[in-house]
Amino acid sequence: MSRTVIHGGLVITASDEIHADVLVEGGRIAALATHGTDAAESWSADRRIDATGKYVIPGGVDAHTHMELPFGGTFASDTFETGTRAAAWGGTTTIVDFAVQSKGQALRAGLDAWMEKADGNCAIDYAFHMIISDVNESTLREMPKLVETGVPSFKLFMAYPGVFYSDDGQILRAMQVAGETGGLIMMHAENGIAIDVLVEQALARGESDPRHHGEVRKALLEAEATHRAIQLARVAGAPLYVVHVSAQEALAELAAARDMDLPVFGETCPQYLFLSTDNLAEPDFEGAKYVCSTPLRPKEHQAALWRGLRTNDLQVVSTDHCPFCFTGQKELGRGDFSKIPNGLPGVENRMDLLHQAVVDGHISRRRWIEIACASPSRMFGLYPRKGTIAPGSDADVVIYDPHATQALSAQTHHMNVDYSAYEGKTVTGQVETVLSRGEVVIDQRTYVGHAGHGAFLPRGLCQYLS
Repeated sequence: MSRTVIHGGLVITASDEIHADVLVEGGRIAALATHGTDAAESWSADRRIDATGKYVIPGGVDAHTHMELPFGGTFASDTFETGTRAAAWGGTTTIVDFAVQSKGQALRAGLDAWMEKADGNCAIDYAFHMIISDVNESTLREMPKLVETGVPSFKLFMAYPGVFYSDDGQILRAMQVAGETGGLIMMHAENGIAIDVLVEQALARGESDPRHHGEVRKALLEAEATHRAIQLARVAGAPLYVVHVSAQEALAELAAARDMDLPVFGETCPQYLFLSTDNLAEPDFEGAKYVCSTPLRPKEHQAALWRGLRTNDLQVVSTDHCPFCFTGQKELGRGDFSKIPNGLPGVENRMDLLHQAVVDGHISRRRWIEIACASPSRMFGLYPRKGTIAPGSDADVVIYDPHATQALSAQTHHMNVDYSAYEGKTVTGQVETVLSRGEVVIDQRTYVGHAGHGAFLPRGLCQYLS
């Protein structure tokens, strides 16, 4: 059984910061000991990693990615192979992706199709949520079986009529089943019926540029849908997790629910914290690069989102990684913003951008690890196997240089997409070495991992509800 010692670093978890050495044995964390003590000095090892002057942090857990997602007549440009490799480069060692139920098909058929896409191709560990696009009696009967097989979270959409949309009755029935079985409903909260009216009216006025995508998907329609989702969950007696919260009005709905001690949770994404409608308005169709849903908001929303992360009204930062190349994919919407594939690349940038938030004073170091590692693990039934550095946990460990600077760029990133949403942005901090279950995947900024190392993770229930 191979043994690795990581010595000299500052170990940061959601709860502690300690100068400690870490012993890895057989893919798990075996022990921690204060650096320089007899206990630490007594450890023998096959490999020793010097983390002096560096942070030793848990591998990131990105609980919202879309590899190979079919959307708008094309597919997300990252495969499970390229996307998980890029994730590793960015210090993320677990993703939770979304399997998709096709209309008229069984949930299990959708899960099996996505398991096949991922099997043997992932550089890091992976799990799945289930997108329900066809709520009916058969689907509702299948939900408890998926909970038992380790896929206990189900995504529903109040947006995208004719594609993923569920009406309030369907949502209520799915929530009722989730409430009975311990499952968790994840909600894309936007009033898609109203948005489609505004899209039609904007196009009729000749408003076809990318910036109009943000203008028709109004913050009030995100807030209205968030409010409605919360009330439906209350009626059903079910917990609720609202994905990619972008608007301060929607966040206010979550905060009000949480003030009532309701089991309501929310995530936001780096794009809403660092980008804005200014990017959507970039000339010469460049704004198409920033089309995603929920859309980017005016900059004044960012302060509310940071505050929500500090007050724990938002618990998780995920990426909603769903990349489409500018050339040939985003360009499908030239002359009609509604045909621009919705999604941004980001799985490689999340840990670095959130460390920059530490540098900028938005959050603490421990909160960085909490929202990027520990909370997503707890939310989706993976803790303490993932999301922390503790005896018995998987040895998913990142040696992070907090002093290095880097410029984010499509020229240097490893995502399979021809642009960066953060092109030219300089950040402080960089991943140096990454271990996944004790195996080195990134070694001193060199990729040494391989497709097929990543294993499927059956998940338990949301650990904030027990």
